[in-house]
Amino acid sequence: MKRIFNILSWVGVALVAGALAVQFRLPDYNQYARYAAWGGLALVLLYVASQWREIAVQFQKRNTRYGTIASVSVLIVLGLLVFANLLSNRYNKRWDLTENRQYTLSDQTVKLLKGLQSPAKFIVFDKEDQFDRFRTRLSEYSYNSRQVQIDYVDPDKTPVRAREYKVEQYGTVVVEYMGRTERITNNSEQDLTNALIKVLTPQKKKVYFLSGHGEKDPGNSDRGGYSTIAESLKRDNYEFDKLVLAQTNEIPMDATVLVIAGPRTDLLEQEVPIISEYLTKRTGKLFVMLDPPEDFKQPGQMPRVTGLLKDWGINATQSIVVDISGRTSVPTVPVAAPPYPTHAITNNFGLITMFPMVRAMVPETAGQDKRSGQSFLQTAARSWAETDFAELAKGEGAQVKPDTDKGDLTGPVSVGVATAVASTAEAPKPASDGAKPDESLPKPETRVAAIGDSDFAANNYLGIEGNRDLFMNTVNWLAQQESLISIRPREPSDRRLTLTENIRSAIFYLSIFIIPAAVLGTGVFTWWRRR
Repeated sequence: MKRIFNILSWVGVALVAGALAVQFRLPDYNQYARYAAWGGLALVLLYVASQWREIAVQFQKRNTRYGTIASVSVLIVLGLLVFANLLSNRYNKRWDLTENRQYTLSDQTVKLLKGLQSPAKFIVFDKEDQFDRFRTRLSEYSYNSRQVQIDYVDPDKTPVRAREYKVEQYGTVVVEYMGRTERITNNSEQDLTNALIKVLTPQKKKVYFLSGHGEKDPGNSDRGGYSTIAESLKRDNYEFDKLVLAQTNEIPMDATVLVIAGPRTDLLEQEVPIISEYLTKRTGKLFVMLDPPEDFKQPGQMPRVTGLLKDWGINATQSIVVDISGRTSVPTVPVAAPPYPTHAITNNFGLITMFPMVRAMVPETAGQDKRSGQSFLQTAARSWAETDFAELAKGEGAQVKPDTDKGDLTGPVSVGVATAVASTAEAPKPASDGAKPDESLPKPETRVAAIGDSDFAANNYLGIEGNRDLFMNTVNWLAQQESLISIRPREPSDRRLTLTENIRSAIFYLSIFIIPAAVLGTGVFTWWRRR
């Protein structure tokens, strides 16, 4: 009988060893290997049980007891290590300690990844020894969503797959989602997220910038132009163009959002009904950025623009905001900071925004058809909207103070207002085949947003932390693209240390001669004293 148990024990050991070999060499047969491993373990345990008398005798010896205690201690430590490893794999947590969080994905990217409803593939085509430069970034994408699948392909080894995805150069990343693909040749977060946005929303939306009244130009790369914000629109999968309404007499049918950015002169009389019809009958979207008057001595009026906004529950006051909170050295350069008023545009928006000069935009409830606006942007409590331009025209020596009797508005002052009105158009009739309309799509709304300054989005002010995101969030809210409302990827900051020739020489002599000589001298002195 003892011989039979010995044979069974060796069979069990062979089964366990074979199962381990199959696990690593033939993964397709893992299921059978698992059965073999359990069977081998059972045979080994059966052999141990048959030897219980011998084991009991051995345990009566002192050396055996000590050896057993040591073995059990080792097993407990190993068990704790295995348990900690399992916990770390299941509940993975990372900390980014860099100053600008360069290894942490932006809020926009995380929001997009969390909202994935189907698998999104990131396929890297490059030489095998170049894969590591993509792993750090793409691992963050897979870490934030189980729907992300990452594949690394060497086009030299698998040329068929490279031709399938029309890859023509090394370092290409193909983003694939629900049969739609986008190719990029950069591993930066901005480019990866931009490609993801394009496959998530394949239908491009178009933004028209109204022209002909001195507005900001999206093609102008000067300090006061809008070329940089226009590039940001492209990254969020928007197209843009300029529109001279006095020539076309209509707003194109593909217009998603109409932007009026800092007009210097008022709208023409015939342009107002065209914009009003676009808003009411076509469920249009309008973004107005109206600067305060430039000439304090003779402040100009824009009754048509302000009247259009008033119809939608937004009062563009004839004022300029003065901020004495100390956040800037110039009182007429107010800063808006968290917490912002509750609104989708500024939800979880933790960045400051700065405005060179801004007028107060006040929500009203007396708009046409009782349309009411809602503030989403306001200045600090130690600010007010000054309506006495003559006092401001006196310059730096003027003692400007808030005077509510003259119409001044005390802080915090609202400088951004948005209005949303449900569409009154008839709902589309169901298809003839009886298919139900997609209820997941947002219900169409007419949306209007107004900010009392246009310079905040100009090229020379987009370096302010939150200015670009404020503009883009407003456009995305107007276009009913709430999934894109967030804080966008940042460029990594330049942490270069620039040294002068004198400093470099000082570092050289300090590290090569002075510090080693000091250490050597200390050693010699200590030896001499002890001698």
